[in-house]
Amino acid sequence: MSKNEHSGFTTSILHADRRKAVEHGAIHKPLHTSTEYAFADSRELAAVFQGKSGYTYARQGTPTTAALEDKITLMEGGAGTVTFATGMAALSSIFMTLLKQGDHLVSSQFVFGNTNSLLGTLDRLGVSVTFVDPANAQQVKDAIRPETKMIFTETIANPGTQIADLSAIGDICELHNLVYVIDNTLTSPWLFQGKSVKASLVMNSLSKYICGHGNALGGAVTNTGLYDWSGYDNIYDNYKTGPANAWGLTQIKKKGLRDMGATLSSDAAHRIAVGAETLALRMKQSCSNALALARFLEKHPGIASVRYPGLSQHPQHERAATLFNHRFGGLLGVELVDGIDCFEFLNKLNVVVLATHLGDARTLALPVAHTIYYEMGPARRAEMGIGDNLLRVSVGIEDEEDLINDFRQALAQCMDAA
Repeated sequence: MSKNEHSGFTTSILHADRRKAVEHGAIHKPLHTSTEYAFADSRELAAVFQGKSGYTYARQGTPTTAALEDKITLMEGGAGTVTFATGMAALSSIFMTLLKQGDHLVSSQFVFGNTNSLLGTLDRLGVSVTFVDPANAQQVKDAIRPETKMIFTETIANPGTQIADLSAIGDICELHNLVYVIDNTLTSPWLFQGKSVKASLVMNSLSKYICGHGNALGGAVTNTGLYDWSGYDNIYDNYKTGPANAWGLTQIKKKGLRDMGATLSSDAAHRIAVGAETLALRMKQSCSNALALARFLEKHPGIASVRYPGLSQHPQHERAATLFNHRFGGLLGVELVDGIDCFEFLNKLNVVVLATHLGDARTLALPVAHTIYYEMGPARRAEMGIGDNLLRVSVGIEDEEDLINDFRQALAQCMDAA
């Protein structure tokens, strides 16, 4: 194997920058902080504006963000990636640039609270949205209308951990020539690649597992190369150049970055790129810890239920095992029994950090109904199965015994008080 031929996931990411000529032999792509890029020849400047590869203005990307995009494309096995300031900016760019008034979107009903809010904005702008249970592919199929353009789902729902029937939905999208968008944040490309189920576009919130250290915001949209955009009537004529399977991503980049300015900074891109090097190592530990903690909690008398696809009683356990190679992610939905106040319990945790984030190296927890899903209202929360005593736990890479002991002591204090 030559020094530039790497097949393993971590090896490929570690050496991704060196596959291209990095300035001065650096092992990381350096920070490019310049806003503008100069040209010795004005014709060359014009050529880059007209589609030739290159850099003109940092709003549309820098060499540093481009290096990160190469890494994400490698992870996803895709055909190209565009990075954004946040995961929500990435999702917004997909929906706002590829859908128009009168179009119809079919979405998972178990989406993240902010995503649900974004879909409400789409509805007000004239894009109708139908919510379905994505674990049931028949519901997805039945929701399709003549004006349907796109199907959207997360891999693992946050925080209910429902697993979409990703393969069957991919077949439905292929049959009806629909754009298939998958939010891969909860699994990360190490556990799952959207390309394997015929996804058109894959979104990752880079702030979460890919960065992994809670020190940078970012998002990415990866084109799998599987969708032929020549049959998609929302593509602007200006972007119908080059291979048709790249038109959608080109439009997302031009509208999302150039027009809407949802640009990832070079500093954040560098932090994310370095964090991504240990993604596989962190995910292994997080998945292992999450399974051990879930097994401990499901047997504890202070816990009413544990929602984790690694548990055999989870409704989509076998599906998750098949899709995610027998690893089940790092997110748990934990419901306390009546009589234990969720706030009192959380306040007694010592190792666990009380914070609104997930995919961090540290274990994080929060009360779901009172925080990230509060704005949704009680009726919508009830539809999603989110009760007032439900906790979201994003399991980190601490020592397993320390995590279990922390939950044990907090539960013991609450039960003694009750």
